[in-house]
Amino acid sequence: MTPRWSPLALTYLVLAIAGLVGTFSLNVWSVVLMRNYLLDLVQSGPAVGSIGVDIMVAAVAGSILIIVEGRRLGMRRPWLYVLASLVTAFAFVFPLFLAMRERTLAARRVAGAQPGGGV
Repeated sequence: MTPRWSPLALTYLVLAIAGLVGTFSLNVWSVVLMRNYLLDLVQSGPAVGSIGVDIMVAAVAGSILIIVEGRRLGMRRPWLYVLASLVTAFAFVFPLFLAMRERTLAARRVAGAQPGGGV
């Protein structure tokens, strides 16, 4: 039996969609204005630079978590989430990973509850 989407997994999925839509629209706007995205993050003043560094450090730490946790749970190709964050946004990829992680954990619980099922 395939596990259903738990409320927590759905919450993460909604956050992933919000992250994708929000960042995609702003990234398109940046391209239309012909802005240098990375330089704008760090050179548009101390506050914007601080936010840029904050996001980059959190994304690196989250990427490590995705790979380590994905491998620990036996998820296939967790590095693809990190790769996808380079062409989409970490605000999309990280909640998407968390949603898929919840599904993996739910599947393990279902498999462990069935007679003869082991984790």
